[in-house]
Amino acid sequence: MGNPLRVLHVVVNMNRGGAETLLMNLYRNIDRSKVQFDFLTCKEGVFDSEITAMGGEIFRIPYISEVGHLGYKQHLDQFFKSNNQYKIVHSHMDKMSGFVLLAAKKANIPVRIAHSHNTRSEGGLASKLYKWYAGQYIRYNASHFFACSTKASKWLFGNNSTEAYILKNGIETDQFHFSLTAREKIRNELTIEKDTIVLGHVGRFSHQKNHLFLLDILAGMVKKIPNVVLVLVGDGPLKQKVKERIKELKLDKKVKLLGIRDDIHLLLQSFDVFIFPSFHEGLPVTLIEAQGAGLPCIISDSITDEVDMDVGLVSYLPITDQNLWIQKITQLAKARQTRKSSSKSLTLKGYDIKKTAERSQLSYLSLGDKVI
Repeated sequence: MGNPLRVLHVVVNMNRGGAETLLMNLYRNIDRSKVQFDFLTCKEGVFDSEITAMGGEIFRIPYISEVGHLGYKQHLDQFFKSNNQYKIVHSHMDKMSGFVLLAAKKANIPVRIAHSHNTRSEGGLASKLYKWYAGQYIRYNASHFFACSTKASKWLFGNNSTEAYILKNGIETDQFHFSLTAREKIRNELTIEKDTIVLGHVGRFSHQKNHLFLLDILAGMVKKIPNVVLVLVGDGPLKQKVKERIKELKLDKKVKLLGIRDDIHLLLQSFDVFIFPSFHEGLPVTLIEAQGAGLPCIISDSITDEVDMDVGLVSYLPITDQNLWIQKITQLAKARQTRKSSSKSLTLKGYDIKKTAERSQLSYLSLGDKVI
């Protein structure tokens, strides 16, 4: 038996974001004797030690914010010139994948995958213009297009979007089965009383996730249901701003900031309603996980309907009307419906990671075979 096919994944870092979580879920479930993952990153990440333990190599170059446009492109060129043994490069940098795949093409790497995980760029006007410019290189330098949803594909690939392979953000469905024992245990750890209504959110503290809207909703909820708390899981650049807003609204005793956690599957058991008012999303893994745990989800109507697993758990609302959100959350919180497992529905919809990993592995091996 020969050496495994090595696929190079390009990300900023391997922290607990949606794309990175999907990559790790895939990595844990592929047959690593046939396909191995390596990573080109710019910063350290929480998954680094697990990656190296599974046999993956991690390479690091400075990000554009450290070395500027020309410096970043030079580092990419130098890296691919020195590492042109790869048959497959899979870039998860959205519009910035344009520069990555340009450098890979110069180094004659045959399979160059651009993967769309979003539906909008983050940052101010200058940043968005720069990313738009970088994105122009994708169509000329990508050999294949992947996306997490059709909406994400249309955003990044435009006229080429119909050529994209939709790789579903699969999860370990068995991990998310509702467990009353786990619910009680986590609530005890978080010092949450049995009759308290727990609103939950998992996401990076960034503009996209709309945390300030969450806090405004909570402030309105407290007036109607005093025994309510909001649990926020994650970290990010806007965390301090969120903390300041919590103080302004006098919600110190009503918000629990848990930081980055590796037990999301357990935390979801402790929630009563999952709230997700993002301005934009590709297809959030956390919403698949929440439905896997049988959790009612109230989400912004800007998120693709592909995220709904048809198990009656997702409600779409506009983020222009806070009162609608307060009414719907109050209604769901008071109902406290019986939680049921949705793993069968997730599997039927193609969101079981074992199936996703199987398809990914076949796809990589097929692409690798064509260029031998």
